[in-house]
This record gives sequence, structure tokens and C-alpha cells, in this order.
Amino acid sequence: MISVRFRLDVSPGCSIGPGKIALLQGIQQCGSLRRAAQDLGMSYRRAWLLVDGLNRSFKDPVTTASVGGKGGGGVKLTALGEDLIRRYGILSKRFERLADKAFGPVAVGAARQAARPPSAPRRSLARGQEA
Repeated sequence: MISVRFRLDVSPGCSIGPGKIALLQGIQQCGSLRRAAQDLGMSYRRAWLLVDGLNRSFKDPVTTASVGGKGGGGVKLTALGEDLIRRYGILSKRFERLADKAFGPVAVGAARQAARPPSAPRRSLARGQEA
């Protein structure tokens, strides 16, 4: 199947793409911005700026943070944050199905061509020789 990577520009200063969705999914899984960033190989500052930009780009925030204490602080997704992941996933699957329909026949043919074993090398024949 063909894969599609896309970005949605939701406001002049904010877009949502596979990187931000992966960051939100990381937050959802571990409850920590620092750990989600680390798992993605991203600096904490970069992750914080991305989440802050998302929080400022919608009517409601996509995350909520709790200050540390005995159990430590953390970050959780709001209902909107979870909805963004869900909506992006639905759209991604639709785009992949469309791309597969549009390019699958061409890509499969190209893949078969590439997978075909190379033909035997041609020997050059001396002038006057027959094969």
C-alpha cells in the first residue's frame, strides 16, 4: 500500500502533520511531554513550543499540564487533543486509500519491474559470429 504524509494548515501560524500527531500520541501514551519528546528524539524545548503553538491555535487547549508534587507533574491530552489524533488518523487512512487507487496500479507495475531478476548479461559477438 502507498503511504501518504500530509500537513494541515489550521491557522496562519499553525499546522498539524505527522510529527505533531506523533508528539500528541506520545503524550497520550506516557503522560509526559519530556518523555514523549525523548521517545521521538526531540528536545523538550522544541516539543514544548509545538504543544504551546497547538494550544494557542484552537479555541480550547489540546493539552493540560499539572505541576509536580509527590507523584510528579505531567501533561494530559484534552478531549480536543484526542479528537485531533482521531480526525487526523481518519483523514490519513482516506488519503492512503485514494492514493492507492490512483497510484497503486502504476506503483505495483514499477515494483514488479524492479523485482524482476536481471536478465543474463549479453555477450558481445565478434564480427561475423552468430548467436
